[in-house]
Amino acid sequence: FIPKSGSRIMSLQDPDSKMSKSDNNLNNIISLLDEPAIIRKKIKRAVTDSRTDIVFDEKRSGLANLLTIYSIATGDNISTIENNYNGKMYSEFKTDLGDIIVDMLTPIQKEYQLLMKDKGSIEKMLKIGAEKARHKAYKTLDKVYRKIGLVKKIK
Repeated sequence: FIPKSGSRIMSLQDPDSKMSKSDNNLNNIISLLDEPAIIRKKIKRAVTDSRTDIVFDEKRSGLANLLTIYSIATGDNISTIENNYNGKMYSEFKTDLGDIIVDMLTPIQKEYQLLMKDKGSIEKMLKIGAEKARHKAYKTLDKVYRKIGLVKKIK
């Protein structure tokens, strides 16, 4: 399922290009493990335009991108966000968006830190996963071999 809104998040500095983790400019992306201060800084520096109204317009790609990110992070529809920021400045909108993204990523970052502290449990999970994959692959290959006649059936 790919939603219509938010299926393609654009770069923070070049809103006509897709956000990509392989981008050389790290200011274009928000990494799941970025520190809160870095996330807020990237959002504050994100490209918008010289207008002051916070209204979704695809021609205003920078602001449209930020509104889309806000909508995805909060679950609010774009018109609700527009109404909430009616008469307000980009700076307030970007500050709130930075906080929202930090709040959204904090549980992921905490779980990551917990996992990284216990490398033994990660290795155990990988071994269990490898064994399950090996078992499933063996069953599949066995079935394929029998169907194409590489293994004789015992009567």
